Amino acid sequence: MASGPVPRGVSTANLPVAVTEITCGSTTRFSTGLGELDRVLGGGVVPGSLVLVGGDPGIGKSTLLLQAADRVARSHGTVLYVSGEESVEQVRMRAERLQALHPSLFLAAESGMESVTGFIAGMEPGLVIIDSIQTMYLPDLPSAPGSVGQVRECAARLLHVAKGQNIPVVLVGHVTKEGNLAGPRVLEHMVDTVLYFEGERHHAFRILRAVKNRFGSTNEIGVFEMSDGGLREVANPSEVFLAQRPLGATGSVVVASMEGTRPVLLEVQALVAGNAYNNPRRLVTGLDWNRALLMVAVLDKRIGLNLGGCDVYLNVAGGVRAEEPALDLGICLAIASSLKNRPVDQFTTVIGEVGLTGEVRAVSQLEARVKEAAKLGFKRCVVPRNNSKQPFQQGGMTVFPVGSLEDALEVSFGG
Repeated sequence: MASGPVPRGVSTANLPVAVTEITCGSTTRFSTGLGELDRVLGGGVVPGSLVLVGGDPGIGKSTLLLQAADRVARSHGTVLYVSGEESVEQVRMRAERLQALHPSLFLAAESGMESVTGFIAGMEPGLVIIDSIQTMYLPDLPSAPGSVGQVRECAARLLHVAKGQNIPVVLVGHVTKEGNLAGPRVLEHMVDTVLYFEGERHHAFRILRAVKNRFGSTNEIGVFEMSDGGLREVANPSEVFLAQRPLGATGSVVVASMEGTRPVLLEVQALVAGNAYNNPRRLVTGLDWNRALLMVAVLDKRIGLNLGGCDVYLNVAGGVRAEEPALDLGICLAIASSLKNRPVDQFTTVIGEVGLTGEVRAVSQLEARVKEAAKLGFKRCVVPRNNSKQPFQQGGMTVFPVGSLEDALEVSFGG
């Protein structure tokens, strides 16, 4: 500990200590009962943590957290669910639909921050859910609920409760039309974990991502499917995303993407159509728009595909969003397949990043990607040569290394 006299007014409990003298206890987590949510959190909920969950209106944030609250109540005791937007009767109706009725799950319809902290102090729950932070207010502040000052001060009050009483608190956050969390940016800095619940409202699948996590990785995703009875976990996303894939169709290529430690097979679709005007369209859904344009330029310049007078449409089937560079080769082959009206073999998976000179660059975690493809019955896999110098067999699948985009086209189309 620092030597010398302690200045007057300074607490001895917070004096600087040598890092070698600090002892760290093991972080004890508890499960939410939803394996996909636990995966994204880093293995479960950490006591005393403050978690922020954001997403578009109607995407399923309240449904997800109410299901988690019920599971935690059944296994770990009292859970307090505070709704600032709905009455307890409305929340009860949703709980009946989700079969989330347990006597240890307590509901409160309250937006006053002082009342909420009083509930927490009196009940000492094992988990607190605030739906949503934008509805909470402190009467001492003159601004309206949802304003920058109110959101910041209410979050600070809940942070003090979480750390002081070692109670995990989950906040639901509204998002703006641009997709960012509403309120002050400092809100994301104050919390320990920021999760985004994503998905198209017209698709059944939902993706839960971590963009900040002090207790785990930010690369993991959780996959859910919306049903009449609530959200269901998707244990094998690859199989689900490829279930409706048309076999033998032109412009359809299966790619192997990595989401954290989980390999996921996705279908990239391309449609290249002639354009009678001088302004061809480029429409991209589910992929990085700028990177897709780079692939169009590489195909045009390095391979000689005349795409300047064509409309190019790209899509990831199933409403999924994937922006990994390892999808580049799949994008290029899908475009070439549609332009030449020649399908890529239906049992082929494609992996590789494409550079601006047309070279196919190495990717990470190739073995996991190849194993996932072999598990789902694929027979051929095109991979970067820098990952593997020679062709090899993996679970009944033949792996073909390629060094350039021309080599990949040769392997995929036979010339």
